[in-house]
Amino acid sequence: MSLDLSQYRDLMTALLPELVLTAWALVLLLVVAVRHRTAGDLRLAGWLALVALVSTGGAVCWLWWSGARPAGLATMIALDGFRFVTDLLFLATAVLTVMLSFDYLEREQLLAPEYYVLLLLATLGMMLLGGGEDLTVVFLGLELMSLCVYVLSGINRRSPKAAEAALKYFLLGAFASAFLLYGIALTYGATGTTNLTLVGVQVRMLGLAHSTMLLLGLGLLLIGFGFKVAAVPFHMWAPDVYDGAPTPVTAYMAAAVKAAGFAALFRVLAEAFSGVSAWHQIVWWLAAVTMLVGNLIALAQRTLKRMLAYSSVAHAGYLLVSVTSGSTLGAASFVFYLVAYTLTTVVAFALLAAKGRNGEQDVVIDDLAGLSQRHPALAFALAVSMLSLLGFPGTAGFIGKWYILIAAANAGQAVLATLLVVASVISAGYYLPVIMAMYMQAEPSEQAHAGVRLGRFSGAVVVAAVAGLLVLGVQPSRLLDVARTSGESVRPAGVLPNTPPASLSTKGS
Repeated sequence: MSLDLSQYRDLMTALLPELVLTAWALVLLLVVAVRHRTAGDLRLAGWLALVALVSTGGAVCWLWWSGARPAGLATMIALDGFRFVTDLLFLATAVLTVMLSFDYLEREQLLAPEYYVLLLLATLGMMLLGGGEDLTVVFLGLELMSLCVYVLSGINRRSPKAAEAALKYFLLGAFASAFLLYGIALTYGATGTTNLTLVGVQVRMLGLAHSTMLLLGLGLLLIGFGFKVAAVPFHMWAPDVYDGAPTPVTAYMAAAVKAAGFAALFRVLAEAFSGVSAWHQIVWWLAAVTMLVGNLIALAQRTLKRMLAYSSVAHAGYLLVSVTSGSTLGAASFVFYLVAYTLTTVVAFALLAAKGRNGEQDVVIDDLAGLSQRHPALAFALAVSMLSLLGFPGTAGFIGKWYILIAAANAGQAVLATLLVVASVISAGYYLPVIMAMYMQAEPSEQAHAGVRLGRFSGAVVVAAVAGLLVLGVQPSRLLDVARTSGESVRPAGVLPNTPPASLSTKGS
């Protein structure tokens, strides 16, 4: 299905998923305006949010299966496999977050149905961010997502920590947005366009690879995106915001918000700045520093939530390694690792929410002692999550890291690949103690885990995510094929996709 995006009807067809989600968000907003007082109203809003996300996913799948592609230049919105895969990832993460939130919001007495409206609008921003073919669309998607997440992080108005998290996120996010906007302005000044494909064409045709204005614009864009993905040294907001926000929101930020920032960063660098070699060195250093600093600081954390926050910073470094490679294999490993990391993060924070109360800020690793004796299924799920984050064989995290290593090695970045291995070894120092506490320490008292409860919906999320981690750990071939195909679709105009190395071949897997 070829769509001429200069024609109104075809443009509306290309934007069908975003239009469906927008319509549902407006319907839900009207419902919440009338019904917003009881737990039943909260559940109604949650069910409507699930219907909205699933129907939007159906629209994405229809476009994908119809082979939607632009007739000529994609002006504002992309029509490629990368957009469709990342859209489904954002929507799936939002679905998992809604399911986690059913039990959590009622337990914590957060009777705020507008929570689900904000979640839908934030997901809409992510879809525009990951699928934007113009820097203005990318910026609008980023701001829509960010404003909603600012409010979500402070949705618990009784918690001073949540208020601090929201204020800190808002203030630092505003500075980051200013950097990003100024970078867009300088890029436009250097190339005369904000369309990603045309920026890439102008860079190659006019020889702008060493233009001072363009390089300044690129640098400011990297600062803005570096904040959104919590890369060092732009990561200082992440631990406090993750710690203060409600745990389902933290899971959403650590998985979906990070994935959206990386999807936009990947598309911008691959399509607009492929002819500028300077960003490879910059991202190389960002990846190296982020991996090492995130893991070293995580070693010193005793509370589980802050440890997972710094772990999220470290994983941003791993994803930056795949971005740095700039190859087809790097693109495939990038998409695969996004999926694996999302599943792992959702499991970890879902189980943290089951263990803690009042925001789970006081749950330390030693509080998990003897959990396997009282709740063996929960202990197993958390152990799988920790092992996947570590990159243990048999889990999706291992496959993701393995292909990132291969991508880095094939790109001639042996030092960065070595640093990734070293960082992963360091991470064992804080992932393995969680497993040791659950299985090798005695339960301190009979009442130590009496309050641990995983609701029906949260339990379904954990079972599905753990099954996905284990299945992808031994049968990754289908997802790798999808990842490779979607990664190949993001490339500068006129550039043919690279032939994937033999190491990515999944025949016989």
